[in-house]
Amino acid sequence: MTDKTTGTDGAARTDTPAGEDRPLVELRSAGKSYGNIRALHGVDLTVHPGKVTCVLGDNGAGKSTLIKIVSGLHQHTEGEFLVDGAPVRFSTPREALDKGIATVYQDLAVVPLMPVWRNFFLGSEMTKGPWPLRRLDIERMKKTADEELRNMGIVLDDLEQPIGTLSGGQRQCVAIARAVYFGARVLILDEPTAALGVKQSGVVLKYIALARDRGLGVIFITHNPHHAYMVGDHFNVLRLGTLELSADRSEVSLEELTNHMAGGAELAALKHELAQVRGVDTEGLPEAGDLRAATAATPEGKS
Repeated sequence: MTDKTTGTDGAARTDTPAGEDRPLVELRSAGKSYGNIRALHGVDLTVHPGKVTCVLGDNGAGKSTLIKIVSGLHQHTEGEFLVDGAPVRFSTPREALDKGIATVYQDLAVVPLMPVWRNFFLGSEMTKGPWPLRRLDIERMKKTADEELRNMGIVLDDLEQPIGTLSGGQRQCVAIARAVYFGARVLILDEPTAALGVKQSGVVLKYIALARDRGLGVIFITHNPHHAYMVGDHFNVLRLGTLELSADRSEVSLEELTNHMAGGAELAALKHELAQVRGVDTEGLPEAGDLRAATAATPEGKS
């Protein structure tokens, strides 16, 4: 049995049959402590192929720590971390990349004055010729970069132009295409729309949906619940290092997601006190019992 959901373009897409939907990445009660500081505790996260898992939270919620664990920069100090069902403990980001886990950070790790094709292969350049006369295979890199960008729907007139001349959205899309080309099965996107305008954010969301439709598991880190809801299949909200909400798209509305993201639970508890403050409109705030508890008690994939 398959089910259909709607992409950003409004068209229906068919999800992977349940029997083939084994998690690519899974965290079970994972946590990270730095000395006596507990940055993350009891977090469950499941990433399936062809799905976008959104991780939302305010500053200090633990999103960066979560990224560092999954990408291999830091090791978890509690719980389990599984890739393809097998426990792992990465020592370096290279080990994570070897397992098909690629991270696109906000700064994109590009060299602004280098051409687009050069940035596409930065650190993994194609070469030709025997040693010691080995040299860069420039023509093949240009051709491959152009083909891969076009496969993602990105058409650039001149691959020789410095990547710094592209818009923020275009640079994000080049970074996504690069990760896909180099074998990413899980794509971690660190606040890709944070510094972009409305139009460019829409472009990035389009390519997130394309990556999902190509079968990648996407972890979309964002502050913006509206962006998350446009492309997300599952939503995790972090608060002070713990998981406040874990819900599928069918289980949570945009309004509920926004309330959890914006601290609606705390505001609901303070609604009575806020009502006493002159000039504060509390009509739109939820009641204390309106926000349901997080649905993370049962990990995904278990019944």
